[in-house]
Amino acid sequence: MTIPLLVLVDLAPAHAAHIESAGFLLHHAPTAAERARFLASPNDQIRAVLTNGSTGLTAEEITRLPQLEIICAQGAGYEKIDVTAARARGVVVTHGPGTNGSSVADHAMTLLMSIARGIPQADAAVRRGEWACSRQPRPMISGKRLGILGLGTIGAQIARRGASGFDMPIAYHNRRPRDGSPYLYHPTPAALADWCDFLVIATPGGAGTFHLVDGPVLEALGPNGFLINIARGSVVDTAVLIEALQNRWIAGAALDVVEGEPEIPAELTGLSNVILTPHIAGRSPEAVMATVQLVCDNLCAHFSGHPVKTPVP
Repeated sequence: MTIPLLVLVDLAPAHAAHIESAGFLLHHAPTAAERARFLASPNDQIRAVLTNGSTGLTAEEITRLPQLEIICAQGAGYEKIDVTAARARGVVVTHGPGTNGSSVADHAMTLLMSIARGIPQADAAVRRGEWACSRQPRPMISGKRLGILGLGTIGAQIARRGASGFDMPIAYHNRRPRDGSPYLYHPTPAALADWCDFLVIATPGGAGTFHLVDGPVLEALGPNGFLINIARGSVVDTAVLIEALQNRWIAGAALDVVEGEPEIPAELTGLSNVILTPHIAGRSPEAVMATVQLVCDNLCAHFSGHPVKTPVP
């Protein structure tokens, strides 16, 4: 017997086949239109849902799945899943912490280096035949101050890369200091921004971090500071960021995530001091396979009557 699983995210054929081989019948609805059609009326077949933090699952959608037992978030985030509504129904919610941490940390450092050294801009200039224009001096990275906004699993990996690879002094801000951390703690995001040359956002998304990076933080980062975001677009006040970039209140920004993605403001895409990637930090083949395997492990554990491996806290 196969267990019906509603898939709200894009899955590569090989990954879909991997989940199917574990005993699940996949119903794909990765687009907004497909999802709306599938959930237009109650469905008493679906017993599990695969989603992610930015795709989520609403309370109303949960009510349309009366046989739902488990929601699996692919990746660490779960901010748009109505966990309260799920728990009220007795539905288990899992996520994937740590599965793509190394990939995201690698991408964060790639963005940091790219925006500091102006790599995409220089490449574009050379391709246009503007060799001399592409040889403007750009800041070094080694020895510069690296601020981590959110020293969780991914933030800690970014800090280690900066410290060991580039001899960067490290500081961070969390809601509270981390016991045993060797890094300097700042009590506010603005204080951290004022201290650092590069501010990397590695916080969770959700209401607790909404627009945590606002005008005062960007003002504190200053005209020589760079912002890197591999967390969630909602952490940054995008309108204020655009204004800061337009007026050179900060030196530049490198963003893997943008508020309202995949729709990106034209004011942002038209700027020369910003780098954009399409939410791909965690999408290395190794990381994606690890997230899929953890989804399988959680699903199989639940439907075998065992505790899931990574429940949402």
